[in-house]
Amino acid sequence: MSRIRITGGEWRSRLIRVNASVKALRPTPDRVRVTLFNWLGQDLTGLFCLDLFAGSGVLGFEAASRGAALATLIEQDQDAFGVLRQNAQALGGEHLELIRSDAVKFAVSTKQRYDLIFLDPPYRQGWIERMEPLLSGLALPGARLYIEAEKAIETLGAWHCIKRNQAGQVFYQLLERA
Repeated sequence: MSRIRITGGEWRSRLIRVNASVKALRPTPDRVRVTLFNWLGQDLTGLFCLDLFAGSGVLGFEAASRGAALATLIEQDQDAFGVLRQNAQALGGEHLELIRSDAVKFAVSTKQRYDLIFLDPPYRQGWIERMEPLLSGLALPGARLYIEAEKAIETLGAWHCIKRNQAGQVFYQLLERA
């Protein structure tokens, strides 16, 4: 079990546990999260945020720490989900919603809409392409989409890149609908 820190907001510097034995788990590095939340303006007060492939949950926890009205974390892996639950309990986050589900099944079934969607799926498995037709149905007007991937993404359906960067072999970008 390893730990990573929350970089800002109410829970700044709090450590969360990460189950390092879960395959394909790649917590978003501190410096990438700092850049992302600088792009977003740090204060997410009142926003509805969705972390579709939560993994460590750090993106959802960061959103809740910065005032999100709701941060919904979706994770299918049983072991990863167990650690998410423990971290949420330790933080005492009343604005956190944890759901153990497949991301596609969740996206098809939910009625909730979101202002900010985090999409950081396992690499080289076609998840971004599978999620693309479902994203508009999850998004509120003016929503933004954050994607971490093994390649740069300029457009994704109706979404276009407004900010991008790279850390090592990870490409990360913020998109808005055209």
